[in-house]
Amino acid sequence: MKNKLLLLFFLLGVFFPLSAQESEVLISTSHTSLLLSTSQGGELKFLYYGRKLTDADVHAIVSTESGSFSAYPVYGLNCPSESALSVQHEDGNMTLQMEVIGVETTHQEKANLTVISLKDKVYPFYVKLCYKAYQDVDVIEAWTEISHKEKKNVKLNQFASAYLPVRKGNVWLSSLYGAWANEARLVQEPLEPGMKVIKNKDGVRNSHTAHAEVMFSLDGQPRENSGRVIGAALCYGGNYKLRIDTDESEYHHFYAGINEDNSVYHLKSGEVFKTPELALTYSDEGLSGGSRNFHRWARTYKLANGDKLRKILLNSWEGVYFKINESGMKQMMADISSMGGELFVMDDGWFGDKYPRKTDRTSLGDWMVDKEKLPSGVGGLIDVAKRQGIKFGIWIEPEMANTQSELYEKHPDWVIKAPERDLVLGRGGTQVVLDLGNPQVQDFVFNVVDELMTNYPEIDYIKWDANMSILNHGSNYLGKDEQSHLYIAYHRGLENVCKRIRMKYPELTMQACASGGGRVNYGLLPYFDEFWTSDDTDALQRIYMQWGTSYFFPAIGMASHISAAPNHQTFRTIPLKYRIDVAMSGRLGMEIQPKNMTDDEKELCRKAIAEYKEIRPVVQMGDIYRLLSPYDKLGAASLMYVSPEKDKAVFYWWKLEHFMNQHLPRVVMAGLNSESCYRIRELNRIDKYPLSFEGQVFSGAYLMANGLEIPYNHNVDKPQKNEYSSRVLYLEEVDK
Repeated sequence: MKNKLLLLFFLLGVFFPLSAQESEVLISTSHTSLLLSTSQGGELKFLYYGRKLTDADVHAIVSTESGSFSAYPVYGLNCPSESALSVQHEDGNMTLQMEVIGVETTHQEKANLTVISLKDKVYPFYVKLCYKAYQDVDVIEAWTEISHKEKKNVKLNQFASAYLPVRKGNVWLSSLYGAWANEARLVQEPLEPGMKVIKNKDGVRNSHTAHAEVMFSLDGQPRENSGRVIGAALCYGGNYKLRIDTDESEYHHFYAGINEDNSVYHLKSGEVFKTPELALTYSDEGLSGGSRNFHRWARTYKLANGDKLRKILLNSWEGVYFKINESGMKQMMADISSMGGELFVMDDGWFGDKYPRKTDRTSLGDWMVDKEKLPSGVGGLIDVAKRQGIKFGIWIEPEMANTQSELYEKHPDWVIKAPERDLVLGRGGTQVVLDLGNPQVQDFVFNVVDELMTNYPEIDYIKWDANMSILNHGSNYLGKDEQSHLYIAYHRGLENVCKRIRMKYPELTMQACASGGGRVNYGLLPYFDEFWTSDDTDALQRIYMQWGTSYFFPAIGMASHISAAPNHQTFRTIPLKYRIDVAMSGRLGMEIQPKNMTDDEKELCRKAIAEYKEIRPVVQMGDIYRLLSPYDKLGAASLMYVSPEKDKAVFYWWKLEHFMNQHLPRVVMAGLNSESCYRIRELNRIDKYPLSFEGQVFSGAYLMANGLEIPYNHNVDKPQKNEYSSRVLYLEEVDK
């Protein structure tokens, strides 16, 4: 009876001090539960995270499980273990001993927020552990709010967002690593004794070399559509650190939060330090099940305008690079319009007065139109776009400047620079980063967007780039005792700017680009509609990068463009059909100079764009099922998207290597309704004859048990034959 009353108090949003007797805190979504144990004056303990618990389960767990681990380990007493939080009080004491003083649960629209308040037993030092459980998606966000009432500052030496113990067994970790133009490569490994650390220290961008998202497969080597999986995604745009400590206990210990390296935070009395959210999900449908949970959460809560289909665009970068001129922009707009596209984006090279932007060495910060290149200005181009029946977008890099710019000449104190040191310069040998901890700089960056949108309100899309790391540690704005706040202050300032922009321009489409895929994270994506997955547009390499990205990020946010052959990064020559089929598995766009394409190539793109518009709701809003991984090195890769109603699906298949008399696996499908029947139609067909199953009807049960035999090569005339082949199949439910 007592447990039922306690749960009733939670449902009513009641705050209450706890009795000395131990009680449970149950935090649940539709299909998952997190169970903690509390007691007045005692430590908060972790008991369970996984499939949703019944009342009987809760009672049995509380009766039998001891709760061996703190829900938020702190440093100072029982020191040998890793900790989530470590501080130094004003008197030099480096210990904490936190006790539970109350629990509060409130109901928001579609989410329950549980706040567990902790206080140090001696010092007026407080921590609130916050858990937001979404009721329509299976994600729980966890974060902490740290404060104190001591007379002087308290140093925060370590301040993780959350901690989760994961029971040992045959546990495998899936994570992402990479580099510029080779982002989001998948690595899967068993967790072994010792410490696994995934980190970033770039300062500006945080997902080129690693990602702040991981998945734990609890039942051995990872499987895509079966097995128990815990997923975790840190919602932060700055430096982070994920730690997995596999010690002598029965558990792996997972900590995630801001990277504290050179970022000791001096917390003032009364100030609240809020850590980034750590999003947790659980699925017993394998890695793809975890991905589906993250994707639904992202589209609903963590991606700007996540409920709106994305436009098909042409971006000017690989077509002309810095050689922007008015006639060239008009030609590209006419071309994308003729192929059925919906948006044209003018990339880098359109601005600069005293220092015209002709290379990457000048002009950043001087956001005025180069009248020599564009005599009619941005307004003239928007008029052309309107006549062509398409929207217009533009590129900016507002957080950066060049030393050869009017902005730098006027405000050298606005850049991040170490005192008494020469500047370490970035891209082009002249690039610097503006100090977004400075409110004046925040105003300037906001005004870059605000002035563009005020002067040209019909701009539909902004590509926001960031091409430099923080290479100098020093702020002219922060005081001498706050220099270690630099990285945190930068991202707080950036978030303030983004909030202001979104408040004033909620419908504006914005892309997060940062030398390609440097800002693919859920700290910044609430303010952006999509991200540039990588500066590498090579279709073959994109299969690997987009596969890894899909573990945590949905197709609606994944910009994927048809580019030229030979490719501008890898110099690989891949046929247009293959390039189209890869690009159509994300948010379709083009990164090419259309005037260099043949009429046949333009016609193939025209057909592909029309067919993508048909499948766009399934790809961008559907559920992903990864079927055959390119990382398994079986010669092919395959995935599919299925509509929420399971009445439509899009199946992708790409051959990755070519040999005579090779044998590739037959791919079974997933996610369909086993009781339904589906008609098959191939998209982007180049073969002389339809596939044998074109127009045929198969049951969902058959397709999920047997799949279809995909021909290894295309049936085309000899001059068109090549080593690459790919297929896109559209499945539509029919009456039995």
